[in-house]
Formats: sequence, C-alpha cells, structure tokens
Amino acid sequence: MSSHLSRREFLSAAGAAACALGVNAQTQEAPSGAAKGVLDLTHSPYAVMRSVPVSAVRLTEGFWARRTNVNRDSAVPFTYQQMVDHGRFDNFVRWDGARQALRAGFHTDHPSGLRAGGDSETYKWIEAACFTLDSAPDAELEHNLKQVVRDVIGTQEPSGYLNTYFVEGRAAERMLPATQISGHEVYNLGHLIQAAVAYQRTTGDRSLLDASVRYADDFLLPRFGPETGKQPAIAGHPEAEMAFVELYRATGDKRHLAFARYLLEGDPRFALRRDQYVALFCGSPFTNRTRLEGHAVRCTYACCGAADYYLESGDPAYRKTSEALWQDLVNHKMYITGGIGARHEGEAFGDPYELPNLRAYSESCGAIGNFMWNWRLLCGTGEARFADVMERALYNGINSGTSIDGKLYNYCNPLALEGASDRVRKPWYSTNCCPPNLDRTFASIPGYLYSTSKDGIYVHFYEDSDLDWQLENGAVLKIAQRTNYPWSGDVEMNISPAQAAEFTVYLRVPAWSRNTSVQVNRNPVDAPAGTYVPIRRRWTGRDRITLRFDMSPRLTVANSRAESDFRKVAVERGPLVYCMEQTDQPEAAPLEGYSLALRDNAAKEFQTVSDAQTLGGITAIHAPGFHTAAQSGATQPLYQPLALAERKAVTLKFIPYYAFANRGNWSMQVWVPYSRV
Repeated sequence: MSSHLSRREFLSAAGAAACALGVNAQTQEAPSGAAKGVLDLTHSPYAVMRSVPVSAVRLTEGFWARRTNVNRDSAVPFTYQQMVDHGRFDNFVRWDGARQALRAGFHTDHPSGLRAGGDSETYKWIEAACFTLDSAPDAELEHNLKQVVRDVIGTQEPSGYLNTYFVEGRAAERMLPATQISGHEVYNLGHLIQAAVAYQRTTGDRSLLDASVRYADDFLLPRFGPETGKQPAIAGHPEAEMAFVELYRATGDKRHLAFARYLLEGDPRFALRRDQYVALFCGSPFTNRTRLEGHAVRCTYACCGAADYYLESGDPAYRKTSEALWQDLVNHKMYITGGIGARHEGEAFGDPYELPNLRAYSESCGAIGNFMWNWRLLCGTGEARFADVMERALYNGINSGTSIDGKLYNYCNPLALEGASDRVRKPWYSTNCCPPNLDRTFASIPGYLYSTSKDGIYVHFYEDSDLDWQLENGAVLKIAQRTNYPWSGDVEMNISPAQAAEFTVYLRVPAWSRNTSVQVNRNPVDAPAGTYVPIRRRWTGRDRITLRFDMSPRLTVANSRAESDFRKVAVERGPLVYCMEQTDQPEAAPLEGYSLALRDNAAKEFQTVSDAQTLGGITAIHAPGFHTAAQSGATQPLYQPLALAERKAVTLKFIPYYAFANRGNWSMQVWVPYSRV
C-alpha cells in the first residue's frame, strides 16, 4: 500500500475490503443480521418478548407485501436518487479532494435555527437499505449502500468526530451549548449509531459501527457528561437516547447505557427556560414529565429512549412516566389515524382535544415515532393495547406518508383538504426527514409481525406471510399465514414446529373487532377483544388456527370536546380509517354539501365494494347520504339569512385514508357531518 494514501482513501479501502468479504472486518464473523431484530432484546432483562428479525419473515402475496415491494423497487432507490440530485451524499465526499461540492440541505441557514440535521437523512437511508437487503438481495442497492458507507466513514476525523456541517469555519461551534440545543449534533450521532448497528447486523461488517463507537468513546464521552471536569450535554432533538441504549446492546459497554440515562435526566447546568424544555422535550428529568407537549417528534423519540432504558434497567419511574404520557396520548392528543401533532407552529402537540383536521400537522415522522414508542411499550408489557395503537398508526398515519407508487411523500398528513394543496405529495422537501424515515419503516415491517417469549410466540399483526425462526429454547418453528387482511377478516395459520412440542401461541385480537372467532383444529377458543389470546398445547406440525375478525364498517365519534369533530363521524373498517375524496362523489361536487344519512342501524346499510383497479386495489365503502346544493362556502358572504336548502339522497363513496391524494389534489375529509333519518 502506498505511503501516500490519504486517511479517506485508507478507510475507504478497508471498508471496501470488509464489504466485499461480507464478514466482520475485525473478528471475521459471519453476518449476524439473521439473529437480530429491529431491536436486539436478546439480553434485555425487562423485556417480556424478543424481536424476530426481518430476515425470518417472508411476506408473500398480501397487503404489506405489495407495499414493501414498492418500497424496495421504487421508494428506496428513488430516495437515493433524490439525495444524489440534491447533494445530500456530497456532504460526505466534498473533503476528499476529488469532488468539491457545496454543502447541501436545509441546515445551512434555516430560519428556525435547525442546523446540521441533514446527515441523519443519509443514516436513515442506510437503515432503509439494510432492512431491504434483509428481505432480499439486490446487487445495485448493495453497491450503493457500500459506497455511501465508505463515504461516511471517510469523513470521520482522527478525534472521532463525524459531522459534515460543523467543519472548517464552523468547527469552533462544535458542541457549544447553543449548538447542542439547535444544532442537531447529538441527534445526528444517534442516527449514525442506529445506521451502524443495522449495517453490522445485515452485512457483518463492523466498519461503520466502529466509526460510531469511536465518535462516542473517543470524542463525546471523555468530554461530556455529569462527571466533574466534563462539559454538559443535551440531546437538543431527542433520538440519541434510544440509540445509545441500542449501542449498549451491541457493545455491552455500560457507559453507553449511562449516557442514555444522562440525556434523559437532563443536565441542570443548561438552565433552560420553560419554553425551551417544553419545545425540545429534553433538558429536564424525563420522569418529571406529566404530559406530552412541544415538538411531537421530539416527544415520541424521547419516550422511545425512556422505554428502551426501562427495558434494560427496570427503573419503575420510567415505566410510570411512560404510562402517564401514553394515557395523555390516547385520551387527548392522538388523531384517529394514529398521527400526532396538532400545530404547525413548533410542529407541536396542542392542548387536550385540540385536533384540527384541515390544519393538522400530523407529520409522517410523528406517526413513525408513535409506532416506535408503542413497540417498545409492547415489548416491555405484552399488552395488546400498545399493538392496537401500532396498527392504527401503521395502516393509516404512516401508510399515508408515501404515495402508492412510492415516489411522492407527505410531510404533513391532514385529515381534511379543501381543493388543491401544496402540503401533501411531493417528491422532495427541503427538510427531508420523512422520506428516508418512511422507507426504513416500511422495509422493517416483517420484523414487527412476531415476537418470541420464554413460553412461546406472539402474533402481533396479520399478513400473508411465512415465518421461519425458532423459539427461545432453540426449537425450530415455521408459521404460514394465509389471509387477505385487512380487506378480509379471515386468517389461517399453520403452526409447524420441527418436532412436536408444548408452547403457547399468543394471538392478538384487535380492540376494534367486536365479534371474533378463533378455532384450533376446529375447536373454538374464547377470544375477547383487545387482548392476546394464549393458546397453550402440544403442537404437532399438523395444527391449524383459523381466525375471523369482524370487518363490518364502523362509525366512530370523537369526544365532544374535540371541536373539529363535533357532530361528525368517521368511518372505519378493520384497522383502516376511511375518507371521502371529492373525485368519488356524485358530480364531484364540493364535499361541504355532503352528509351521511344514518338510521337506527347506522353502518349496517353500508356496502363494501372490492376494486382491484383503483389505488393499487382497495375495498371501498358505499354509504347512503345527502347532498345539499348549497352555494360553496368559498363564495358565500360571512353572514347571511338562514335558508334551508333542499337536499337529495345520494350514495357516498369512502376510500382508505392512506390512499388520499393519489389521483390528483382533491378535497378530502375523514370526519363527515351526519343527518339522522
């Protein structure tokens, strides 16, 4: 090797060698992704279940198979190309002497003070690529992934520091108190750690993980922390809390777990104003929190970190606080879609019951944060209520974030639109956190269907799929699910252990299913809604479970204090929330003239209609309604005399909410006025 190799060239060559071998560069171990879940809970003492890896579940012909195929074939490469075209990856290569690129991204002079956040977009894309490769090989994706990883590693400085914004003239700003609060330095490190862990698990290559450990151990921990002589640290944008717990799981280094707790407790040396620790949702002890407030994504990411810390420590104060915050979420501040964040100002939660539809912020990353938080709460409790929230967020508030073709994204996911809007469905955003976040979430879906426990296996979600994994005692187990869920409520599961064995299969019965049938080899089993049904028996390999969930359309009303939904109803079916789009209604008239016509039997007059040709294949709902031929509100005076306009009976059409704004920019609404007849 030439003595004139630069540091970047040397590190890139080492990374390339490790990638080409597909082994651990230091220990020569085989790739370990097959043994790790999205979270590695293998040794987490307070987890009641263990994750099943993405690679252990093959999605076949179902709902999420189609979605993840689009994610693999369209969304992940499209996001990659967008990041190339907008210079995101150039941020990591502009120092190598070969490519002199200007720094790109919202973080240059963003008016809100957000700086240096763009590195995280690259790290989330790395995670998306890793989870995608866990499901199926892809030579081009693997090539691009390795190149991006080499470029990231080549940016690391001898001190261990790795950030593409606080360099050259901005190097003096590194980790200053003001920088930590708004500069996203620690946030970026958190995403780097998560990307590095995913990359090591997928490829067996430790190079990126070693880089993240050098950043943490050589640069950050010796200088920052609560100990005498160290400077204070703050997350600024929570994320690193959960990342440092996951790093602890990967390294066993208790300093990483301690640093996560330190960030969660806050350092009083920062002396934040109340408005700061409210907005940032960090800087004060997590266990003093009593409600969700401030920036919605920051909130849920901090809650993820707290739940992760509980899974390792068992600290009851963290569980107690998490429960109080969760109750605030589901009783006061979560949209029916599983989205969160009522206010555009501060991307924040509002007051209790403040859930505007037209002005809903409901950022895609917020719904993802909600999903991740409930996953951690589920792993620590085994309680179905958390899986119910996950399902609501995944099928609706997350699924709406990416278009059917995988090339347009929602930053916001409002529950109503009035005509054309620039708030939804764009290929790119200057703040581009959502697209790679959505990509990594969809790619990781197989890893959420099942979990193992000491006495068996949990079935969280229903999807046409094949599981090939093992119980915690090492016994090989295969489960074949056959279903057209969520369009159909019928599920068949063949339970096939390699050898006959006694264990428990826990089946989740969603809270929304009012009448559920569960049978094992045609023998009925009691199946109360909103629970995991434990079925313990000696499984022989010839056993079949059949489930039938109640897929009748449902009408849902909100608390009367939720003013935006007063005297309105939402239509749901299975795990899906439905909406009306103007293009589907008679004469495509403005939605403000329509209302549902409800009799005593309410939704029993609704009809479900399968439509394989629309929006990738959906089940639509047709419902009786009225249309009032009133003047459009946009052209009406502010006040006018009462005039009762005539109404005529019509049939209204509802489509799944996740599919809105895929056929043009039409008016849309989830909550619909109703008239009793």
